[in-house]
Amino acid sequence: MGWDGSVAGVPGVAMAERAAMLDLAERLGPDAPTLCTGWTVYDLLAHVWVREHDVTALPGLVLPALHGITARRERSARQRIPFGVLVGILRAGMPLLPLGLPGARESGNVHEFFVHHEDLRRANGLGPRPVDPALDAALWRRLKVSAPVLVARARPLRVRLERPDGASIDATPIASGARVTVRGPVPELFLWCFGRTGAAEVTLEGPPGAVAALRATRIGP
Repeated sequence: MGWDGSVAGVPGVAMAERAAMLDLAERLGPDAPTLCTGWTVYDLLAHVWVREHDVTALPGLVLPALHGITARRERSARQRIPFGVLVGILRAGMPLLPLGLPGARESGNVHEFFVHHEDLRRANGLGPRPVDPALDAALWRRLKVSAPVLVARARPLRVRLERPDGASIDATPIASGARVTVRGPVPELFLWCFGRTGAAEVTLEGPPGAVAALRATRIGP
């Protein structure tokens, strides 16, 4: 396995999503919308640049109390770096995160680049992609770890994520309330868990009151 999660020269899923995201961003242009409230394509790429190049902004990516610092660094990046130059810098690589450990760039970034790629796609009229087994497998592995955190606000509801072949994840494993099953293809379940509930093509099945309660719950980081 290579530094970026590649195998025998084939890019890892995270890096493939990152490259596709940059291709689409360049085609859409700086002012196109995204699913991230208040962000254009330019804003989203400035966020990616800060995440990968600005160590002073990193704490604000995980600590809400420090997010203001990161937001200021993102605004500064947009003001200082022309859009075309920004795309070129990002195409050249990602020096900071994660720190070059074997396979780390794959496991630490698959959520970031898949979700932001879809933030561009869905906001600009592009729907679900054809099934990609490698992408599905990578996203499902990530969901097994992250879903209980992303869906934690739904407790005491018992939320189950179920893909088309019947495999499932208990997203609120210690809950004891009514059961709601969220069904859909793996990429749609992933988007739903990461807060893109309005764009994800999933169905919610369970007692009407429980479904309504889940729809009213903020899902995601």
